[in-house]
Amino acid sequence: MESSKKERFYTVPELSRELGLTERAIRFYESKGLLAPKRAGNTRIFSYKDRARLIIIMRAKKLGFSLNGIKSYLDLYDVDSNQRKQTKIGLNAVDERINFLEEQRDEIKILLADLNEIKHALVRTLNNG
Repeated sequence: MESSKKERFYTVPELSRELGLTERAIRFYESKGLLAPKRAGNTRIFSYKDRARLIIIMRAKKLGFSLNGIKSYLDLYDVDSNQRKQTKIGLNAVDERINFLEEQRDEIKILLADLNEIKHALVRTLNNG
């Protein structure tokens, strides 16, 4: 990647357009401590690193992680330069999420089977009535 991209700065409207987020969402993530842009007067100035953090936030939210969990994960970038601790915590969080979703899937299968049984019983009642 060329260094000019890493040296580039973004405003809230630019990030909003580029990433398909509302400006309000970006400000919300900032208010929750997930982003810490610099300021030029009243204008928020986001770095390439802030943009990368925002992409991670969006992806993690899509996968169902909480804002607190995302913040804890992102904060490790600043603490552990080799990212080993962050990688271990990330792996544990992903494993937990997979287990949670697999349990949900199993519960959904049971509920769908029950609903289909009820539906078939109702259809039989209509056809026999």
